[in-house]
Amino acid sequence: MGGSMLEAMVVLMKNFNKYAGKDADKSSISKAELSDLLNTEIPGMVGDKKELDAFFAGLDGDKDGTVSFNEYIVLVGSLMMILKEMLDQ
Repeated sequence: MGGSMLEAMVVLMKNFNKYAGKDADKSSISKAELSDLLNTEIPGMVGDKKELDAFFAGLDGDKDGTVSFNEYIVLVGSLMMILKEMLDQ
């Protein structure tokens, strides 16, 4: 499975579970867990609390105060598009 797309997807799922599992609700990521995820996995991605609040609000499509796995996938897709643009320049 080395280097495959399947391996990358497993890593993304494991990261979701790792950060979602930090509080009582293991099916979603809270704002604090999202902050931890971004600061640990992608340092410098989000700056201050205001930036994090705006980022979180943009991800929380159903406005329930958490990021579900489906909303997390939107985050990953958005980050991949940003990375592609950066690498294409």
